[in-house]
Amino acid sequence: MPAPDLATAELTLTGRITTASNATFLGSIGDTNVVYKPIAGERPLWDFPDGALAHREVAAYLVSEAFGWNVVPRTWLRDGPFGEGMVQLWQETDPGQNAVDLVAADEVPETGWKQVLEGQDEQGRMVALVHEDTPALRRMAVFDVIVNNADRKGDHVLPMSDGHRHGVDHGLTFHSEPKLRTVLWGWLGDPLTTEELDGVKRVSEALQRELGQDLADLLTVDEIAALAARCARLRSVGRFPAPSGRMSAVPWPLF
Repeated sequence: MPAPDLATAELTLTGRITTASNATFLGSIGDTNVVYKPIAGERPLWDFPDGALAHREVAAYLVSEAFGWNVVPRTWLRDGPFGEGMVQLWQETDPGQNAVDLVAADEVPETGWKQVLEGQDEQGRMVALVHEDTPALRRMAVFDVIVNNADRKGDHVLPMSDGHRHGVDHGLTFHSEPKLRTVLWGWLGDPLTTEELDGVKRVSEALQRELGQDLADLLTVDEIAALAARCARLRSVGRFPAPSGRMSAVPWPLF
């Protein structure tokens, strides 16, 4: 039996993620497990008034593909039980791995990890926010700079068993003003590698071709122009940027 067409075959809902701030459902298309976020279930946001969050999720996937790093799982727009929305391939993570974590402040690993900040937990104990220092997570951090991700929480980093890291939940991206809020600040000021700069170059060049045409159906003209400017600026500076703007540099909650 041929595999179902993921764009048109029946999408059956199997559950709902109740902790999500917008309507988010688990579903299946044949034997393929997916996440479905209908546009009708989105809550209006004062700081992201233009377009739909689902469109931004798809735009993030297209930019991920231009990078060539497979940061974002396959994501597309299609009709579903509650109307048009974003559909994304479900990812089975490795429960034994944490790419981002909170640890006791005096137990931060000396190697292989980056500390982002230090604070107190609900019991008044000193804790540190840390993330792993790996090429896979660095690529995600570069991706977040380019898409201007305003919501990179720790749980939005999916640790795969083979060491790959997927990023999900990209509805708050592509704003034309600085909005970068992330838990991945550990490389602040560090120079980008040649591989990372080459990835940014691929996005810049793709914006002049098919990527730019595809994004025109998903983002505003100003947002696409700001995306191109971020690519140019990062290629010119060649380093992980510092926080900017008036908003917090990290999302809340962190996870």
